[in-house]
Amino acid sequence: MKGFYQHLRDLWRKPDELSDYKNKLIQWRKEPVIKRIEKPTRIDRARSLGYKAKQGFVIVRTRLKKGGRRRPKPSGGRKPKKSGLVHFTPKKSLQRIAEERVARKFPNLEVLNSYWTGDDGINKFFEVILADPNHPVIKHDKNINWILNQKRRVFRGLTSAGKKSR
Repeated sequence: MKGFYQHLRDLWRKPDELSDYKNKLIQWRKEPVIKRIEKPTRIDRARSLGYKAKQGFVIVRTRLKKGGRRRPKPSGGRKPKKSGLVHFTPKKSLQRIAEERVARKFPNLEVLNSYWTGDDGINKFFEVILADPNHPVIKHDKNINWILNQKRRVFRGLTSAGKKSR
């Protein structure tokens, strides 16, 4: 017999079958690239990664462009083919890049973890879980107060997405 979170996890394996999924993607595209949200879209995934519905935890949705990256175009004459602009891939995963961008936007918070929430033809969407190390609720919670000793852990590859790409 499955629990509620297991049913949710199974639903997210094929998100196109979710009733409101495509409408949410359309709405998310119109929103800012980095947006703080009230509660997680995937509560099962967020809780498995350490999120708790209490003060001091922040959820942020972010959007990234899919595909390879480009190099800046060089000045000076040469054949366009030889300029080497396309077919460059970043050494980091898109999820790790998303975590780093959110960490730069919220410098007073520490990135706990992140998870995928959707993608369309152009964008990929991730939700990043942040914790406020200065908040008294976080300081007194023995399960999460280890984050008080961490400084900018996302840039050192200490999140789960970061560990995969080191």
